[in-house]
Amino acid sequence: QVQLVESGGGLVQAGGSLRLSCAASGLTFSRHYMGWFRQAPGKEREFLAVISWTGGIKDYSDSVKGRFTISRDNAKNTVYLQMNSLKPEDTAVYYCAANPYSRGKDSRMYAYWGQGTQVTVSS
Repeated sequence: QVQLVESGGGLVQAGGSLRLSCAASGLTFSRHYMGWFRQAPGKEREFLAVISWTGGIKDYSDSVKGRFTISRDNAKNTVYLQMNSLKPEDTAVYYCAANPYSRGKDSRMYAYWGQGTQVTVSS
């Protein structure tokens, strides 16, 4: 049974930082591309970042490029999202997701999802 469990969300002031973690189990973690997405109330789920199996290749959306950094530790079966210079518009539920096929940005490519963690950025 595949499980992805996010943690690290919370309330932060604009300009602050948070680091999200996503611990995976029940899958061969080192053979899965790992992505981060978010969904704000009334909006569609948005791609943020994806990382290759070994962590050597990373892609970001324009909305977070330069502010967010995705990384992974295959020994710990964990993927991270370091979020700096947070803005109120970053407020959303953040999800990690896994897929074994490609470094895609389309949420439909991802078979496995976590339950999400809330990030709230106050102005």
